[in-house]
Order: sequence, then C-alpha cells, then structure tokens
Amino acid sequence: MMNPHRMTFGFAYSTPFAQIVAGTTLISFLFYKDKKPFPVSAPAVFMILFVVWISITTALSINTSGSSFDTWQKVFKIHLMLWVTMIMLSGRQQITWLVWVIALSVGIYGIKGGIWTVATGGSSRVWGPPGSFIEGNNELALALTLVLPLMFFLRGELKNAIARHLMTAAMIFIGFSILGSHSRGAFLAVIVMALFLGLKSSRPVLMSVLTISLLGLLVAFMPENWSSRMATIQSHEDDSAQSRLKTWRMIWNLALHRPINGAGFDIATPEIWATYAVEPWTRAYSAHSIYFQVLGEHGFVGLFLFLAIGIATWRLCTKIAKASKGKVELEWAGRLSRAIQVSLMCFAAGGAFLNLANYDMPYYLAAIAALIWRDIKPGLSAPSVKTTTTTRLKTTTAQKR
Repeated sequence: MMNPHRMTFGFAYSTPFAQIVAGTTLISFLFYKDKKPFPVSAPAVFMILFVVWISITTALSINTSGSSFDTWQKVFKIHLMLWVTMIMLSGRQQITWLVWVIALSVGIYGIKGGIWTVATGGSSRVWGPPGSFIEGNNELALALTLVLPLMFFLRGELKNAIARHLMTAAMIFIGFSILGSHSRGAFLAVIVMALFLGLKSSRPVLMSVLTISLLGLLVAFMPENWSSRMATIQSHEDDSAQSRLKTWRMIWNLALHRPINGAGFDIATPEIWATYAVEPWTRAYSAHSIYFQVLGEHGFVGLFLFLAIGIATWRLCTKIAKASKGKVELEWAGRLSRAIQVSLMCFAAGGAFLNLANYDMPYYLAAIAALIWRDIKPGLSAPSVKTTTTTRLKTTTAQKR
C-alpha cells in the first residue's frame, strides 16, 4: 500500500520490490507450521466469490487491448496475498501489528502532506506515490480518511502519554493533508468520518463535538481558493461533474446491454464508449465511482458481490462489538470493529466519486474483521469462569449430601 520505492530514484524507482517480498512470503508460507484455518465468515466468503466472478468477467471481457487481463493479474495478486495474510496471522498482537502496518504505510504520506499544507498555507495540492492506486490527490485523500479511524484505535492501544500525543499530532497533520488535497469527494468523506467517529466512540456526544470542532478549525485554516472549490459540491456545472454524469450514463447503458457480466476491466476505451455512449463525447472517461466502476466492469452480479462484502463486514463488526461489550479482555476487539465501520462509511461516501474499487485497504478491513471474529468466537461459546466455578461448587455440595 505504501509503494516506498516511488520515493527513491535511479534503479530503485522501478525495482519490483513488492514482487520480491510477495515471492519470499509465499515461499515462507509453504514451510510455515503455525497456519490458522481460513476465517470462514460472510465477508471472507463474499471476497472469494467476488474474485471468482471478476475472473469470469475478465475471460468474457470485450476489451481487446489486453489491459483487462493485466488489471485482473494485479487485482488477483492483491487478494492472493490477502488470503495468505488471513491464514498466517492470528491473535490480538498480530492483528494490531497488521493495523499498524496499514496505518503507517499510508499515513506517512498524510503526515508529510500535512506538514506541506501548513507550510504552504494550503495553496498547493498533496499527491500520492506515482504509479499506485493512491497517486492522485483525490485517491490519496480518501485513503487517508480511511486510515484516520484506524489511527484513533491505535492511539487507544498506546500506554505511553508521549506516544499518544505524537499520534494525536500525526492525525491532525493527516487532517491537514486531506484538506490540502483539494478533493471534494474526500471532504465529504472526512465529514462522514468526523460524525461516525464520534457516534462510534465510548463518549459519543463529547467525541462528536471535539471532532466536528477540530474539523472546523482545519477548514478555517484553508485559503479562499480551497473554499471556492468546495462550494462547487452543491452544483453540477463544472467540467469534472459533467464528465462524471456523462460517464455514468454510458455505464448504465452498458450495464443494460450486458447486465450479468459487464464489459470486464478497464472500460475507459474509445471502442466501448463508441458502442455505449448515449451522447456526443470527445474522450473516454473512467468511471469516477466505485459503484459504477464495478457495475460497468462486472455487471449487476459483480456489484451485488462488491456491496455484499461491505454490508457483511459492517454486520460482522456490529456482532463483534456486541459480543465484546462488558468483557475487558475483548475491549480492543470492540474498539477496532467500530473503527473499521467508520472507515467503511468513509469509503462508501468518498468512493462514490473515485475509481478505487480495486484498492487494497477496504478488503483488508474486511479481512481484519474476519480475523477478529475467528479468534474471539471460540471463547464466546465456552462457559465463563464464574459459571464454571458455580457449577463445581454445586457438584461438590451434592456429592457431600
């Protein structure tokens, strides 16, 4: 998720470090003796079905350029390593480590971008690593919005006061970075994040007031040109909004003609636009929406499976939060599941305007929920210590009588 080699130069810039690490991990996986059972829960099952379905739609793709298969390879590799992760990791400590890796891999760009935003007075945009899912300012901003709830969870895991203050500072800089991206979709997502982060906390009223107030202070810092751009959210008259509406009409028309399997990956081609565009066009636009992206590429079946992953993850997180309520040893699971729900809401809101349906992080959020449930479920069905002790006392008394 971090693409650290994109911050280098020379041969390192194009060296396939990710493939090297993935290959090493897969070889190690063959000899790893502490494998855990695959977490069979609704989110994990829907993710497998989704990968199977996109493989079918790729085989039936109408994109003749070959880029459809290239994209499928990239997406399949992501899910393959995700499945390996789900089998190799278990327990509170390892799950928390995974959250740390995700949060810092993306969060480092937010911290750096936040410092840049403050230094330039918010006049320059913040961009992500080249050649990655989050290269664009809009995509990076949404990814950072997903990271913030995870960092809020990690802050609660820290015992050292200085470390907690540093985490708070990092979150504030990430907030600056999100606004510094000048992304309207991410601005909507961060509003959703502020609202749900408050509602999902242990002190909803106080936390809601604090998050909304902090967001207001960050917005007040931004320059006038940023405010003018955000004000265009309520209108559909700019070129960006018009291109989205035109694209969504084309994709809807495509979906009506190919409702089951869609057109396969990468539908922003002149051939597809020439066939399914419903009005004059000068260039082929990408979907600019996770929902229309999946609908156009994988049909209504693919869209159903894609939405099912998110809904199933939300429901499983709710189940985890309820199961962990009142149990000190599971308090961490409840907090993390609520943080995942906040991130999912951000993705659902901000993703409505971006092509991030294939981005790693949302699927890792679903995987983390599945890992938590696999680990805590056996303990929920076992009798509590208090019940066991009471039963033994009753048995001993009966034997004496």
